[in-house]
Amino acid sequence: MIAIIDYGVGNLFSLSNAFKAVGADTVITSDPEVIKKADKLVLPGVGAFGDARAKLAENGLDKLVIAEAKAGKPLMGICLGMQMLFEKSYEYGTHNGLGLLKGEVVAMDGRLKSEYKIPHIGWNALSFKKDSALFKYINQGDCVYFVHSYYATGCQESLLAVAEYDIDITACVGVGNVYGCQFHPEKSGTVGLNILRAFAEIGG
Repeated sequence: MIAIIDYGVGNLFSLSNAFKAVGADTVITSDPEVIKKADKLVLPGVGAFGDARAKLAENGLDKLVIAEAKAGKPLMGICLGMQMLFEKSYEYGTHNGLGLLKGEVVAMDGRLKSEYKIPHIGWNALSFKKDSALFKYINQGDCVYFVHSYYATGCQESLLAVAEYDIDITACVGVGNVYGCQFHPEKSGTVGLNILRAFAEIGG
């Protein structure tokens, strides 16, 4: 069972439906006991980092996610959920992340040429930097769908793939049992479904 963590921020039902499409059992939950019993965890997220981080902390779900990940349970962060895996974000202030991955989240504004629109919205090709279990069913150059204005930097240790949008944007990360996708697999067609399929098979 894959627990999709419901903390009031995220595209929960389309994500659940995407996992179901590849034969994975999911539950959308904020119940700590259900999260503890799950085989894998997914941390979704849309919106502003600070607000999402505060909501995750309201019922101690942040500490639970950290504990479960450090105990070895596979965890995937998606979009803002991926950004929260890092140490810090500078979105509308300075906010501490979960600290499961080294790196920080910074604005695209001021780092891209003026002709590149922000937020970054659309399909971009993945360029693999390391092998990963997440890439089992996809290929170098496959395209995925992004919607974001901030991106992770200083994360060479976990960097699995980038996408070019004037600069190399961190697209996919992973260290040990902790993974993250800046793009939305649930909105990325067959390629996205195949990434979710691969995550569902990790450790199983």
